[in-house]
Amino acid sequence: MTETELLRLPIGDERDVFLLRQRGRQVAAAVGLDGQNQIRVATALSDVGRELVRQDVSATAVFSLRRAPGPALLVELAWHTLGVTGGGPGWDTARRLMDELVLTPTGVTLVKNVHASVSVDEGLLRELRETAGATALDELRAQNQELLETLENLEAKSAELERLNAELEETNRGVVALYQELSDELEQTNQGVVALYAELDAKSAELREAAAARIRFWSNISHELRAPINSVVGLTRLLSTPGGDPMTDDQRHHVDLINSSAATLLALVNELLDTAKAEAGSLQPRRAPVALDYVVTQLRSSVLPLLRSGDVRLVVDELPELPPLVTDETMLVRILRNVLSNAVKFTKHGEIRFTAEQGPGPDEVRFVVTDTGIGIPPDEQGKVFEEFYQVPNALQVGASGTGLGLSYARKLAEILGGALTLSSTPAVGTEVVLTLPTGEDELAQPAPVACALIADGDEEVRARLREALAGIAVDVVETGDGRSALNLAKTRQPDLVLVAADAPLMSGSAVLSVLRLDPRLKTVPVVIVGGDDPAGLARSVHGLGAALLPETAISPESVSRSVRDAQLTARRTEAR
Repeated sequence: MTETELLRLPIGDERDVFLLRQRGRQVAAAVGLDGQNQIRVATALSDVGRELVRQDVSATAVFSLRRAPGPALLVELAWHTLGVTGGGPGWDTARRLMDELVLTPTGVTLVKNVHASVSVDEGLLRELRETAGATALDELRAQNQELLETLENLEAKSAELERLNAELEETNRGVVALYQELSDELEQTNQGVVALYAELDAKSAELREAAAARIRFWSNISHELRAPINSVVGLTRLLSTPGGDPMTDDQRHHVDLINSSAATLLALVNELLDTAKAEAGSLQPRRAPVALDYVVTQLRSSVLPLLRSGDVRLVVDELPELPPLVTDETMLVRILRNVLSNAVKFTKHGEIRFTAEQGPGPDEVRFVVTDTGIGIPPDEQGKVFEEFYQVPNALQVGASGTGLGLSYARKLAEILGGALTLSSTPAVGTEVVLTLPTGEDELAQPAPVACALIADGDEEVRARLREALAGIAVDVVETGDGRSALNLAKTRQPDLVLVAADAPLMSGSAVLSVLRLDPRLKTVPVVIVGGDDPAGLARSVHGLGAALLPETAISPESVSRSVRDAQLTARRTEAR
């Protein structure tokens, strides 16, 4: 830190305080501060000086200019008396008017930031230094001494002496008038400060009311949308129940598509409601162990259909050995899906790469999404995290969106105790980094169950699932289609259900929907076994409180994680 001393003044009584105020304003002018800031500096010094005089504390004021780290005018008041507390109206005024106030037992430093290209008026400073030791009383004494010497040496010039005395009297009246003017100015400044604070309070109240109205609107419109969507979901579930009228395969397929689309729309509405909750600070994470391989598979399946053309490749790096991650999986998926969707929207050629790695801290994990898209100009990068803001560009015209994605993603990252950052270069690409704490695993293994039900048309898949359930389920019941799985579930009341997403006669999503309508079976842990993620399968599965297991990744470890996730979801559902 580089400091240059500008002026030094003693402070012992009220007259010194007056001079301190005057010199403070002049030094502020010398370092380029505008008129308002000159008054702020002078007022702060005057109030602090009066507090010191009131406490009978003598001090020395040193004005200096700091060049680094940030250009600022420093006024250090040093004393040798202990017990100065820094409390009182004068200190409070100084804290409001100055950018910083640092109090120590033997002094205080008042800081006022100046312009980075500050240019000091050396001529004005030279004049101030030459008169640094003079006070108003000293000047008066000097003039009186001069008058006495004149009387002793030039008695004949009494008329001139009278004229000089008259001038002195006029000067004194001018000093009194100046003091009154300064007092009036101080009073006006204080009134202006009070009015400014009142205006700021009023504006803050208006902003809080506007934010509350916006949150109420989001919450209300989300609730209004959920009612008809829930009706659609309920009606499609009724159409899919075994006791309903028989349907053709095409009709059943169409009903399944309606059910899946409605569940996807319901999940989107829930995201909007979550955004309102996050804004209000009422969205709480549900932390549980996360299977990152499952999350990566889910993200890949949901992003691949969004790619514009064969000119863009989605590259997912192989997962390294990472510490266990305990966080809210739904929030994690929403953050990464938002980031990946943005990368897809604004990348015409090249690749989108997803990487997970440990660090930067020992208990942290980083998720990095890079793309070779159009990039973001530097002056726009801070705005992309604002609600409803969309960067103007040629691709934005054809890209759907509300401008909530990155704002919502950053809120979720902060709720999870992490951070979401962005760096970008126009015409080169963008990198978005999500950093999360690993957390602690509250439930390392799934709870054992007495009976598990497997429903899958592929006998080989059933065998792999049955083998993976060894040590978890005492008894395993199998069937080849979804309809018989429902009948077995009602008669056997299993503690765990694993059903294929494409199970014959009745899909896994339809089976899950019916189970959630049955009071006796609505809290049974359910695992949907599927291939890729057509039509937002993962979204609808999570919306109905189940876990998703990729068929291509069946192993004792992945099945154990999926069962554990399903049991945790069932516990939360039962607690509601």
